[in-house]
This record gives sequence, C-alpha cells and structure tokens, in this order.
Amino acid sequence: MSGAPTGHERAAGAQLVVVTGLSGSGKGTVLRALEDAGFDTVDNLPVDLIRPFLNAKHVAPPDRPAALVVDIREGEALGRFPDVYREIQLELPTFLVYLEASDEVILRRFSETRRPHPAGAATVAESLKAERVLLRPIRALADMEVDTSTFNVHDLRRTVLKIVMGSDTATDLRLTVGSFGFKYGPPLDGDLVLDVRFLPNPNYERGCRHLTGRDARVRAFLEGYPQTGEFLDRTMSLLDFVVPHYATEGKSYLSIYFGCTGGRHRSVYIADAVAGRIVRGGREVRVQHRDIDKDH
Repeated sequence: MSGAPTGHERAAGAQLVVVTGLSGSGKGTVLRALEDAGFDTVDNLPVDLIRPFLNAKHVAPPDRPAALVVDIREGEALGRFPDVYREIQLELPTFLVYLEASDEVILRRFSETRRPHPAGAATVAESLKAERVLLRPIRALADMEVDTSTFNVHDLRRTVLKIVMGSDTATDLRLTVGSFGFKYGPPLDGDLVLDVRFLPNPNYERGCRHLTGRDARVRAFLEGYPQTGEFLDRTMSLLDFVVPHYATEGKSYLSIYFGCTGGRHRSVYIADAVAGRIVRGGREVRVQHRDIDKDH
C-alpha cells in the first residue's frame, strides 16, 4: 500500500470518495463497505453526471458523504474525468483511492468469475494491458493506492475503512435486543437466540400472570433468584466478547433474542435488562418485544 503521507488526514473529512482502479481489483467490495459506513454510493456513474449528482445531493457537511466508482466501463468519457475531478477538488474535500493488483491475480480472478473484461480486447491479458494505459491519468490523481493482490474480501474492507474512516469497522454495529415466546415460534432474523425458560416462571406466581416483565412485581420475582443475575452477567460477558468481532468481520446488524414460553415475562425482563446494560456501556440498541401482548 502506498500513497501521500497525509493520506489518512485527507481521507478523514472527505465529502467525496472516488474509488477507481483495475477491473477485478475489488472496487465493488470497497463501495459496499463505504455504503455500510454511511456513504451515499453510486457504481459506474457517468462522468458527465458526477457534478449534477453532487449538486442534487448538496454535498457539504453535515450531509452524508458520497462515494463513487469510476472506471474503464465509462469508455471514452473516462478521459474527461481528471478535469472534472480537479474542479470538484476546489469545492469539496475529496479522496481518491486507486486499487491495484498483479496481472497474475487479475487474470486468475477473471478466470474464476468467467466474466468478460470491460476493455473488450480479444483476451483478458490484452484488456488488462490496455486498461492500465487508460487509467494512468486517473492513477496520477490518487491520494492512496492499495494493492489487493493478497487480500481477501474482509482484508480489503478493513483496509479501506481504516484509510477513509480512520477505523476498520464501518459503524457501530446496529444492535437489536428482543423477546419472544417459543409457543409462537423463534424469530426468523435472530442471530443469537437464548432460551431463558430455565428461570422460574412468574406466570404461576400469584398476581403476576396478567403482568409483563416490565412490571415491578414480575421484576422483583425474577430478581429474587440468583440464577437471574448470574445469567445476565454471563450473557454480557458473551456479548462483550462477540460484538466487537462481529463488527470487525463487517456485520452491520446483530439481533439478540431471548425466548420464554409465552414471550411476556421472563424473556421481556431479560431483554430489557440486557438492553439497559448495553446502553449504559455506551452503545445504542433497539428493543423489540414481539409477543408481549399475545397472551394478554
């Protein structure tokens, strides 16, 4: 990886990030990572539409930044890009990432995907040679070059996010913590599903049946058993371990569900308690009680 020494500083406040480089070098992966990081993204936007696009967006802080892929698919109009880009640089903080890879790696990737090279020469090798020539003026504008020859998808994602965002994760993972009743079936979108039916059931406690896990009487009942607090402590230890790793691997959403029999008492209490601890730890969380009203 090479580039100007100040590349990271320039990238941090960029309102327009342009991703370019060789076909097969990973531009689509980078664009998806930036989209997950909050950028408005467009793949293969015609050069003549870049300025109208930016004008329509009113790109300026604190609006969402934009990320575009510009490459050889643009054809002859690609030659106009350097002038257009230099004009935009006078108006907006910009950052241009150029993705590179060895000929051997690019040829292997095209062989695996069996897709035609957009340069349109008789062979992929001839197309790659022509592409390198056509991209020279744009490569000269790059703030940072990234050689993706040895990268997998996750490596490339982390590297570019580190350059552009200053962090190797797109955003704080969007967390949902919820409750459900097993009698209605498990949630289809649950990433982590934990069964809390081992806890004493308030449904059989006098005066609790028609309450929910959000009522003080049910909370007091459950908190009277040591296994409730121990389960919460052990669950938070698990989440403290796995959540950062999910984020590092590029996951954008994580749904954590707790299930009891009817989804009104134990699972509701535990979900609220876990969500509260997560919020106190500095993360945002969405709470969803799927079945809390079904047995009312």
